[in-house]
Amino acid sequence: MPRDEFVDLCLELLSPLGAVRSRRMFGGHGLYVDDLFIAIVASGRLYVKADATTTARFSDAGCEPFAYSAKGKAVTLNYWAPPAEAMESPALMAPWARLGVQAALSARHARQTVRTRTDGRGLAAARAARAPRRKGASSSR
Repeated sequence: MPRDEFVDLCLELLSPLGAVRSRRMFGGHGLYVDDLFIAIVASGRLYVKADATTTARFSDAGCEPFAYSAKGKAVTLNYWAPPAEAMESPALMAPWARLGVQAALSARHARQTVRTRTDGRGLAAARAARAPRRKGASSSR
C-alpha cells in the first residue's frame, strides 16, 4: 500500500476521536487529533504516543516501540505500534488511540506546568531560584 494511502487509513482509524490531520516530517508523517500530536507513521507502520503510565499496556499486548539508528546507536522513542488487529477498524483502534491522546495530554500538561513554574524566566533560572542559598552569600532578592 503506498505511503499516502496508508496515512489515509490511519487517519480514518483515528477519526472517531476528533478532527484528524497529518503532516509530513522526517521522512514520515505526524498524526494529530484535535491538534494533539498523538502518532507517527514511519516505514509503513503506525506508532501511537505512549508515556510512563501507558507503555505497559502496549508492552503487555506484545507491541513494538518505534526505534531507529542514529550515528550507529539505537534510539527508541516512546511511540508504540498498536496490535495488528487494531489496524482493522476504528472500533478496534479506539482504545489504543485513546492511550495516545492520554499521553499527549499528559505531555502538554507537563510542559504547561514547567512554563507556569518558570514564570517566563527559563527552567535554569527557576531552578537557581529554588536552590538553597550558601551560607555567607549575599542576596539581592
